[in-house]
Amino acid sequence: MKTRIFSLLVLFLASLTMQAQIDRSVQPKPGPAPKINIGKPTTFTLKNGLTVMIVENHKLPRVSATLTIDNPLVVEGKKAGLTSLVSTLLGSGSTSISKDDFNEEIDYLGASLNFGSQSAFAGSLSKYFPRIMELMADAALNPNFTQEDLDAERAKVLESLKSEKKSVTAIAGRVQSVLAYGIDHPYGEFITEKTINTVTLDDVKAFHKTYFKPNNAYLIIIGDVKTKDVKKLAKKLFKNWEAGNIVADTFSTANNPMNTEVNFIDMENAVQSELSVQNTVTLTMKDDDYFPVLVANNILGGGGEARLFNNLREDKKYTYGSYSNIGNSKRTISTFKATASVRNAVTDSAVVEILKEIKNISTELVSAEELKNVKAKYVGRFVTGIERPSTIANYALRIKTEDLPSNFYETYLERIEAVSREDVLRAAKKYFQGANLRIVVTGKGSEVIDALENLTFDGKKIPVKYFDQSGEVTKKPVFKKEIPAGVTAQTVVDNYIKVVGGKDKLMNVSTLVQEMGASFQGMDMTMVMKQKNPNLLFVDVSMAGMGSVNKQVFNGEKGYVSQMGNKQDMPAETLAEMKSRKAIFEELMYGSDSKMLLKGIEVVDGKDAYAVVIEKADGKKSTNFYDVKTGFKVKESTTQKGPGGQETTQNRVLGDYKEVSGIMMPHLMIIDAGPQKIEMIAISIKINTPLTNKDFE
Repeated sequence: MKTRIFSLLVLFLASLTMQAQIDRSVQPKPGPAPKINIGKPTTFTLKNGLTVMIVENHKLPRVSATLTIDNPLVVEGKKAGLTSLVSTLLGSGSTSISKDDFNEEIDYLGASLNFGSQSAFAGSLSKYFPRIMELMADAALNPNFTQEDLDAERAKVLESLKSEKKSVTAIAGRVQSVLAYGIDHPYGEFITEKTINTVTLDDVKAFHKTYFKPNNAYLIIIGDVKTKDVKKLAKKLFKNWEAGNIVADTFSTANNPMNTEVNFIDMENAVQSELSVQNTVTLTMKDDDYFPVLVANNILGGGGEARLFNNLREDKKYTYGSYSNIGNSKRTISTFKATASVRNAVTDSAVVEILKEIKNISTELVSAEELKNVKAKYVGRFVTGIERPSTIANYALRIKTEDLPSNFYETYLERIEAVSREDVLRAAKKYFQGANLRIVVTGKGSEVIDALENLTFDGKKIPVKYFDQSGEVTKKPVFKKEIPAGVTAQTVVDNYIKVVGGKDKLMNVSTLVQEMGASFQGMDMTMVMKQKNPNLLFVDVSMAGMGSVNKQVFNGEKGYVSQMGNKQDMPAETLAEMKSRKAIFEELMYGSDSKMLLKGIEVVDGKDAYAVVIEKADGKKSTNFYDVKTGFKVKESTTQKGPGGQETTQNRVLGDYKEVSGIMMPHLMIIDAGPQKIEMIAISIKINTPLTNKDFE
């Protein structure tokens, strides 16, 4: 105990001495960047050109092997999707082992094995590693390509393309790339139904034969292995892999605009706008500007503490996040992008704020505090990273593939520390190109185009050009259509009531029971919804193998919500809303308990629909869309505030109306679930089935 007391006393006195020697009125100068000593993998090259890198690490009994082929960029052209199919077809066994036996053995060994069109990865316990490496090499060099597997994988791609047609995020990403690089560039071309259907089994085999070569290949092995054993194994498995000449494809690239412009892509189902303020740059890792550019981009939009995030999210609350990134490539141009997803009403304002931040960092010196914080972040990331064995191998690989100096990573922190405020200003001005930006906006034209066409920055009006969903120049779409004479919100709603069965039939509905099925994240899902006049509700969502995952119940006076068995009282706001409901078919009460406004005619799923805004007594607004021709309600849109005050919009698309007990009911419902959509199909719909209070417990 006395030893402990005296030790504390010594430490205390030492601290007093140090405080007496420090002048705290003067900010201490930063010390020199730490010297980094990064280990190097054991490296050797086979006669066929395959370079093998080995990093021994015996802390855990696991090993991983990564095969990377550093080939030139490939132009797929009229067969776009070929490389995607090659990736999925590799790993389906080999010429010596069937797909089923191959997969069964991998599962039995508890290993993982994945392939790309020009890559492969294997991971397992060290005692199984020789066999897993054997399986990887066999499947990679002697693939088992079959027409049956090609047809199955092609069908998956076609299904994915179908779902992407309505995905604002997917369309936005596609067009951003097309406009940046050009449709004939490897990074600008994209898969279509036509291109994927032209790919044949011979194309798959020819691609693998041409590009899966050891000339530019690197095999990285990390983990609980002995170098001498790996050398023997690598030579045994890969010595007969034949080298070949790989001819680089030629391609053209798009140019940045002469002056900053808005490129608009109309998506009628967009509930928010996808923004990308972008241009193309020429930058490689060995350029002198590389480190100043890294620092400049991090200050602008490198994370939650950066300028874009603080402006658009923390200050303006336009979005959940805004970021920027800048690429680098030794093969072709790269892109600089400042991005955000914002609600429709603030699309133009968000663009202005992004342009403002790009201008500020390109014309004014950043603060010493910002520069210091970004440098500290890099030090933390770098020091943490080099503790991982994979980092040693990845750095060694990058030095070879990017033609970097051998001491690139040993001097990494020194070069970060050497970046000055003036360097950041110069790099931002050169690479962010504030006068030649392409502002790509993908959103709902009927709600955002007026503001965008009147957008000005620095006293100059920014021109708007229009593009279709494939990135082709197009004429300005017709966003607003004239409402026929005599059509009002009330006539639209009255017509809906008429076409679904009439007021008398709807008024006589006392109960409604619906059971709907769907698939979500690969699992079967069922939703049972019971309703009883005027406002009793029971909703139970269950997943196959998991049982009930979400339940909402309201008995007319009180309610609860249960998620994964965790039961809580219904939030007060939701409870009040439930109590305010007065009918199963809410249209029956419109006009008496709410205000209606006919906003206009908008396109829903390719068809014109009347947009009717409903404002309840509590001030909450929602929009219903009624098909102009059929009168059916085809969409419901509700806006609410999420965490942090940002507004989010929840959509529910309705379709496939069929008669049930004399009433036309939708048998298809598509619900937003974040970036995904859940398509629910009616299993059964019952009207006026007897329900008791027990059904709402």
